[in-house]
Amino acid sequence: MKIDIKLLLGASAIALMSLSGTASAQDCPRGDLDERFCDVDGDLIADIPTDPSQQIDPDTLIFAYTPVEDPAVYKTAWSDFLDHLKAETGKDVVFFPVQNNAAQIEAMRSGRLHIAGFNTGSNPLAVNCAGFRPFTIMASKDGNFGYEMEIITYPGSGIEKVEDIKGKQLAFTSPTSNSGFKAPSAILKSDFDLLPERDFEPVYSGKHDNSILGVANKDYLAASIANSVKSRMISRDVIKEDDVITIYKSQTFPTTGFGTVYNLTPELQEKIRNAFFNFDWEGTTLEAEFSKSNEGQFLEMTYQEFWDVIRKIDAANGVSYACQ
Repeated sequence: MKIDIKLLLGASAIALMSLSGTASAQDCPRGDLDERFCDVDGDLIADIPTDPSQQIDPDTLIFAYTPVEDPAVYKTAWSDFLDHLKAETGKDVVFFPVQNNAAQIEAMRSGRLHIAGFNTGSNPLAVNCAGFRPFTIMASKDGNFGYEMEIITYPGSGIEKVEDIKGKQLAFTSPTSNSGFKAPSAILKSDFDLLPERDFEPVYSGKHDNSILGVANKDYLAASIANSVKSRMISRDVIKEDDVITIYKSQTFPTTGFGTVYNLTPELQEKIRNAFFNFDWEGTTLEAEFSKSNEGQFLEMTYQEFWDVIRKIDAANGVSYACQ
């Protein structure tokens, strides 16, 4: 069956807009969450509406993965998992190739996205503005998880240490990215007294693969990136390991958080949750792609605990979670 994605997404948006007026009128605890949501249990994510009339049970589920690289790469990578998700939920499942973090957040906020993996930095915005309920991240088979922010340059660039960036150029990915903007901004300010515009020229590549390729091809002098993306690009022979040099490596951060929009029925949310945790990675397209960054299972997590360090970085950067 061929699905008209434009008609489908438009119908979902209308469904959510019809609910938003009711939700916004609620008088309930919500913390930093948008006024449409409640957080009675205090876990920092939107509660599932208690009124069944405010819950949705779509025939087709829309899934999107964070646009850290070209979405075309991931449509194939996620194909086996999405077949599994279809079998577990009894729903049709469509991969939605979003082009940037802001578009992904807006898609969920407006009802056009039901299940997603949001990158580290955009998770708080998705949670507070779009009603995202993350519950899992990818981890290695032995339970290790996360990635580091690296500042990279190329051999012979004249940049040998972080201080050498002063007076030069540094490529970020986008303002919603943790490793591509938020973490390096906080670290450069607090540890090196380096500010964009004042001390160096900031440029924006849009995606981590653009930044990594830009440095490898000498289009950018330096860039801040997620080293998990770099590892996968090296494994795919997109770049060679010695094309870039790391001059800074951060502490470990949580990687992409996966979850659902808040107003799916509890039964459907439970089926989706189970699909993540009972998925057998062995021999799948997901394993073929993500084993390149040593990932091989979905690990249960909570936004409240795992994203604590990210919320602190946001606070240091003066980031607001108010929905625009």
